[in-house]
Amino acid sequence: MPAATLLHELVLASASRSDERVALTSGKLELNYAALARQCEQFAAGLIALGLARAERVAVYLEKRPEFVTTCFGTAAAGGAFVPVNPLLKPEQVGYILRDCKVRVLVTSAERLALLLPELANCHDLRQVIVVGEPKELPTVEGASAHRWNEVCDAPPRAGHRVIDTDMTAILYTSGSTGRPKGVVLSHRNMVMGAQSVASYLGNHEGDTLLAALPLSFDAGFSQLTTAFHAGARVVLLNYLLPRDVLNAVVREQVTGLTAVPPLWIQLAQLDWPESVTPHLRYIANTGGRMPRETLAALRARLPQTRPFLMYGLTEAFRATYLPPEEIDRRPDSIGKAIPNAEVLVLREDGSECAPNEPGELVQRGALVGLGYWNDPEKTAERYRPLPHAIAGRESGLVLPEIAVYSGDTVRRDEDGFLYFIGRRDEMIKTSGYRVSPNEVEEILYATTLVGECAAFGVAHDTLGQAIVAVVTPPPGVSLDPAALLAECRKRMPAYMVPARIEVRDGALPRNPNGKIDRKALAAGLS
Repeated sequence: MPAATLLHELVLASASRSDERVALTSGKLELNYAALARQCEQFAAGLIALGLARAERVAVYLEKRPEFVTTCFGTAAAGGAFVPVNPLLKPEQVGYILRDCKVRVLVTSAERLALLLPELANCHDLRQVIVVGEPKELPTVEGASAHRWNEVCDAPPRAGHRVIDTDMTAILYTSGSTGRPKGVVLSHRNMVMGAQSVASYLGNHEGDTLLAALPLSFDAGFSQLTTAFHAGARVVLLNYLLPRDVLNAVVREQVTGLTAVPPLWIQLAQLDWPESVTPHLRYIANTGGRMPRETLAALRARLPQTRPFLMYGLTEAFRATYLPPEEIDRRPDSIGKAIPNAEVLVLREDGSECAPNEPGELVQRGALVGLGYWNDPEKTAERYRPLPHAIAGRESGLVLPEIAVYSGDTVRRDEDGFLYFIGRRDEMIKTSGYRVSPNEVEEILYATTLVGECAAFGVAHDTLGQAIVAVVTPPPGVSLDPAALLAECRKRMPAYMVPARIEVRDGALPRNPNGKIDRKALAAGLS
């Protein structure tokens, strides 16, 4: 079979090369590539039998399990667009997503469906509900028909709708920096090119085992599937409660690649890693924010043979940059350079390129740039904009515009071309006339080694404009003295950056649905 151009062909291509190789592990269940390809084709046929039209949306609201994966890749094979819904979301949030993108088919469990029923009454575009597992009875869903998963997958073989690589295949809902979440529309090309690019710099191969610890509704979480399937590797699906569960899975499954977000890495760095991990854990990767130096140093001490990759990405363009492991000691604060087959620019507000070390907006162009926000022309026009003709590669004779993603993130590029994250424009704190990055405040707080977790943000202040507030937790088994922490801040920070208030909390700080520390929830709940 030729190389994949459509998302579901990642599975089919690997099945054609090595059909008996294990593709998915979920608890005690294992599926090889031949079985996974067959399930995806059967589910696609079932969707066509139910009347799914080209590009219609199929939502999946489940924990990590094989049916979640089959729904996504089977929907792509049918010519529809899948909408992975974070299983941590509450019914009202799920209902909003289903209505926003006019979902036609919902795949969920009987337990989750029972909680969703009041919301589904207002989802007027929903026509079919597919229930996984073996429910004794199918509930009545107003305006929709209910079906058992096995019955849908028993449909006679049918070809899916004809689609091409620039057609949409997925809508990923971001957690939303303000207001309701936004649906980022991604094409087959976006996701396949992303898989090829990430797998190339991580060196993924068919002998790899990747642990899917992140939500599959999160771009970096779903990327564990696409990169593994491109390489013919194995993915272990993990629904975990505690960081120790993640470490146990790494050991038990002989995981070779683990990708996580900073809050999880902070917790994992505090655990004792057995020496037996080192021979098989080939790499670790960070995404979703800056990993504190102290955390990275602790992980490297525990995993001396494991290569760390520091990554930065936008849901709007799937992936963006990575820092090669060999550069970490020289540039520990860098987010690296553009991934293969992408270009990252640093632009001024007038569209011209910034000089070395001049702060500007990170702008990404190339095959990974998504198709915009679903049904939101205003936000799409704000983030997805034509590149200026003066940019290299955009010659004056090119008439049609090229759309790039304007990230809203402020970065700088050094003389060697390496990028450094400064902050998000909508999270920057303006205090006493200075613009302060919350990431920078948090980095210094972590460097004191006096905190377990922390989050910094600005709150309205009559004279300062905004005052900096830091919410912190003590390290495990250690008490935290706020006065001592404040004294350390004064030692390490200029006066305008020192938090005006430090609040100590016990237990983990709140996360948004993608597992990142939720600054906005902390700010909203501050008394």
